[in-house]
Amino acid sequence: MKGSKILLVDDEIVFTTNMSRLLVNRGYQVTAVNSGDAAIQELEKDDFDVVVLDLKMPGMDGIATLKEIKKLDLFTQTLILTGHGSIDTALEAVRLGAYDYLTKPCEIDDLVSKIECAWQKKDEHVKEDMQENVQKIIESPHSVFDLYPSKDKKK
Repeated sequence: MKGSKILLVDDEIVFTTNMSRLLVNRGYQVTAVNSGDAAIQELEKDDFDVVVLDLKMPGMDGIATLKEIKKLDLFTQTLILTGHGSIDTALEAVRLGAYDYLTKPCEIDDLVSKIECAWQKKDEHVKEDMQENVQKIIESPHSVFDLYPSKDKKK
């Protein structure tokens, strides 16, 4: 969806710079960072619809970053970007809760298609959560303040 907020995480500065431009030109709001630690810091201070996460990074790699993202309990969906030869790791990431993966190099249209699907999944989860909250209000009017969490979290 145009205007969706994307967090692009890759240690290759040239890649994040070029991919950010391509995604911005397609109407997305993009924040690019170059490490897993920086990604977690961004997620703690701002809401994103989709994280596009590289697996091979120095320091906190993509798998460790994904595990930290999952601890934040966000609606945000994570797409894994991986180079050739690390498909097994990408599949491990999906088992850990990543939405899907793409291999590098990838076409911008393929990435946009995956981002759109990830955004739709996030939107479905948000709607389900809202329905659960409405049901709570119907059943107990005391939970009306639970409808407005301070951050874009599941609970």
